[in-house]
Amino acid sequence: MQSALRHQKKSRRKKAWHLTLVSLLSLVLIGAGAGGVGAYKLSRSFDDQVATIDQVFPPASLRPAPSTGVAAEARNILVLGSDSRGVHNASISDLTGQRSDVIMVVHIPADHEGVWVMSIMRDSWVEIPGRGQSKINAALSWGGVPLAVQTVESLIKTRIDHVAVIDFEGFQAITDALGGVEIDNPVEFESSKIKGHTFAVGKQVVTGTEALAYSRERYAFADGDFTRVRNQQRFFKAMLSTVMSSRTVTNPATVVDLITAVTPWIAVDDGLDFALLAGLELQLRDLQGSDLTFFTLPTSGTGISDDGQSFVHVDRGALAPLQQAFQTDTLADYRP
Repeated sequence: MQSALRHQKKSRRKKAWHLTLVSLLSLVLIGAGAGGVGAYKLSRSFDDQVATIDQVFPPASLRPAPSTGVAAEARNILVLGSDSRGVHNASISDLTGQRSDVIMVVHIPADHEGVWVMSIMRDSWVEIPGRGQSKINAALSWGGVPLAVQTVESLIKTRIDHVAVIDFEGFQAITDALGGVEIDNPVEFESSKIKGHTFAVGKQVVTGTEALAYSRERYAFADGDFTRVRNQQRFFKAMLSTVMSSRTVTNPATVVDLITAVTPWIAVDDGLDFALLAGLELQLRDLQGSDLTFFTLPTSGTGISDDGQSFVHVDRGALAPLQQAFQTDTLADYRP
C-alpha cells in the first residue's frame, strides 16, 4: 500500500511543472534545452549579461561557523530587492547607498524535498554589526552586500551561501515578458502608485506596471508593510506558476525573452552562475508549487525609535527555534 502511494506521488510530481525559481532570478534557466533553446546558448546569455558583485561576504571571523554533517549540503541564498539600481547604473556591482525593499532567504535543503523562502520585513529593528540598532534595510545602504549578509547571518545564526540582487524594475520586465501574471488578490485597495487604479478582490491578470505597483504598495493598508510582504509573496508565487506553465517552457521565444528581460536587472556573487543554477534545476525538477513554502521572520508588533523612526519588533523569543531549524536543515519541521 505504501509503495503504491509513493508511486502515485512520484507520478504526480513527474507531471508537475519544474521548480527552477530557487531564488527570484533562476527563472532564466527554464527549459534549458527545452523547446529548441540549447543550454549552451542559455549559459552564455546568463553568464555574459548578469553583473557580478565584487564583494559579497564579510570576513570569515565575523560569520557563523560553517554547517556540519547533512546540514552542510543545504544552501541558503539571500535575495535582495534593490530600490533603484537600474540597468544604466554605472556602479551596478556596488550597492552601497541603496536600501533593500525586499529581503528573502531562500533555503534549499540537502534532500531537495522542497524550497523554503523566508521574508524579512524591511523595517525589522535589528542589531546591524558595527552600527547599532536600526532597520534591517539600512545594512545594504551603510555597508553594501557584505554588511547585509552579516546582518542576516546574525539573525539566523547560519551562513549565507549565495547572494542575488534584483531591481524592482526587473519584476516589471519579467511580467511583461510573460504577457502578464494572474494573481488572486484577497483585499481590494486603491493603488498609490497608479493614479485611479484599484486592485479588485479576486483573480486578475496584471501587467508589469501593475505588478510593480501591487508589490510595492503599503500606504493603502492599515498594517502597512505586513500586507505588503504578504502581497509580495503572493505575486512571486503567481509569477513562478506562470513561468513554469507549459505555454512558457515549451516556447523558445518566451524563454529567450525572459532571459533578455531579467539579466539587466540582476547582480549575483561569482559562484551563482549558470552551472550552479542548472545543477539546482536538475535536483529540484520534480517539485510542485505545493513544495514551495513562504513564511516571514517572526515579529511582535511595531514601535517608535528614540529618533522617531517607526519600526517592526523582531520576536526575539521565537528566534531560537528558527535558528535551530536553519542550523540543522530542519525547516520542514519548523512551524512559523
